[in-house]
Amino acid sequence: METRYFKLSEIATRSDSNGPVLEGYFARYDDVYRVAENATESIARGAFTEAIKGDVRALYNHNHDLLLGRTAAGTLELRDTEVGLWGAIQINPRDTQAMDAYERVLRGDISGCSFGFDIPADGEEMILKDDGSVHWIIRKVMPLYEVSPCVFPAYEATSISARAKALEVIRSKRLSAWKEEMKGRLSKWH
Repeated sequence: METRYFKLSEIATRSDSNGPVLEGYFARYDDVYRVAENATESIARGAFTEAIKGDVRALYNHNHDLLLGRTAAGTLELRDTEVGLWGAIQINPRDTQAMDAYERVLRGDISGCSFGFDIPADGEEMILKDDGSVHWIIRKVMPLYEVSPCVFPAYEATSISARAKALEVIRSKRLSAWKEEMKGRLSKWH
């Protein structure tokens, strides 16, 4: 499972007839973010279309013991919009841990969110640029396991290391191809 971190700047708190709600965008399409040195990534429009049809959970800090909502229970609503992955979590006012999480977002103490997912074999595109950098475009997320308001999102530790390893493989292949090309050129002169 991979995770990604996004600022919660567009997450808002409100109350409705069922109690407190956290709502906003958990991911934005086409935003480019750095995953490692000389490596960036973005999420293409529609990447969540199929994934949100599954049973997705809203957790706090990726903690399975702190369940805030769930699509199957109707306490988490997710939509794949033109902007990105929008969601609304209906917070249980009788759950003190859920209310604590809600209050932390309300005060601004929680400034990020993350989501856990997998990418199918045909779900991403890698673009190698002339400057030696690489850009991944996530075209399909499947499945989407969870969305989480987070204190320290897992993105920085998990995804960067995964992408950094992939980037090293790319660099190694480029170096090998360059060496072979140079050997070919030298053999023409001798």
